Amino acid sequence: MYRSSAKSIEVQRPIPDKLFYKIGEVSRIADIEPYVLRYWETEFPFLKPRKNKSGQRVYVKKDLEFILEIKKLLYQERYTIEGVRKRFGEGSLSNKQIPEPKITETIPPHKIIEHVRQRLREILNSS
Repeated sequence: MYRSSAKSIEVQRPIPDKLFYKIGEVSRIADIEPYVLRYWETEFPFLKPRKNKSGQRVYVKKDLEFILEIKKLLYQERYTIEGVRKRFGEGSLSNKQIPEPKITETIPPHKIIEHVRQRLREILNSS
C-alpha cells in the first residue's frame, strides 16, 4: 500500500495471480513487515499458512485476502485484535466466510465430527 504524505489515502497494489506466495512477497504486497504477519498468525486462528519442506511459510491467495482485510480493519477502521477476531467469528465480514479447517488423513474422523458438533453448538448458543 502506498500512502501519500498529504492525506492518508491508501492505494492497493494488485495481487499477482500465483498459486503460492512466500512471506517476503506477502509482506511487500500488503506493505506489512514479516514479523507482523508472524504475530498475526498467533492471534488469528484462521490465518495458518502451510510450510514447505524447507520450513518456509507458503501463503495462498485466500490467506493474502484475509491479511489485507485484517490490515484494513486494524489500521483504517481502528479495530482491536479482539475486535477483528470477533468480526471474523461472526461471519459478517463482507459476506466472506472463515476458511474451513483442512481435512487431512492425520485427523481422525471422530475428531472432525466433534469439531462440527462443537461449532454447531456455538452457532445455536449465539442466536
